[in-house]
Amino acid sequence: MSDKAAKEEQKGFDYQKIDDVIHGRVRLALMAYLSTAGTADFTELKKKLEVTDGNLSVHIRKLEDAGYVRVKKRFQGRRPQTLCALTDKGREAWLAYIKNLQGLL
Repeated sequence: MSDKAAKEEQKGFDYQKIDDVIHGRVRLALMAYLSTAGTADFTELKKKLEVTDGNLSVHIRKLEDAGYVRVKKRFQGRRPQTLCALTDKGREAWLAYIKNLQGLL
């Protein structure tokens, strides 16, 4: 590999571009799941990620505060239901996260 090619390859290697909001294990799994599921309710996410209610709530809130996840609360019959979906900003952040991670690999 030429020096020029090696330098070009090194440009993509910037670990500081990794989004710390997404990079946590549960938040990473949550973003990955929502990126393909579209919308998921709290119970579905809890089962899929195998986490406690409290743990999931904290991670959803962190993603919501960053503007990556939209949370909608409603009632289904008499039962409360919490729905989560990626926002446009969240989808953009997810795609950038994947791109930056690929640059490290």
